[in-house]
Amino acid sequence: QVQLVESGGGLVQAGGSLKLSCAASGRTLSTYVMGWFRQAPGKEREFVAAIRRSGSSTLYADSVNGRFTISRDNAKNTVYLQMNSLKPDDTAVYYCAADGVFRLKIQIGIPFYDYWGQGTQVTVSS
Repeated sequence: QVQLVESGGGLVQAGGSLKLSCAASGRTLSTYVMGWFRQAPGKEREFVAAIRRSGSSTLYADSVNGRFTISRDNAKNTVYLQMNSLKPDDTAVYYCAADGVFRLKIQIGIPFYDYWGQGTQVTVSS
């Protein structure tokens, strides 16, 4: 099993930037496809971004494409989410998650991810 801990959330003005980190322990991060999800108040949890084990391929939700960048440092057992040009609609609790199954494609569905962090709050003020 892998344990995930997010950090880096906070309060930022619209147009600003934040960088989230997700530190893994228990197993090496290179074993997993890693994803970021978010959940706003009163809304369902949604996919944000994901990255393959080697970092060779990424996938983004349309709502964040071009503004957010997912990356990973397997040597540090850490995944990152750089968020630029933040909007009030980006306000949510952000979760990192791990998919340990070898698949042909990166999956965006919540059931495909077996391990989850506790989340970090991101608040974007207008």
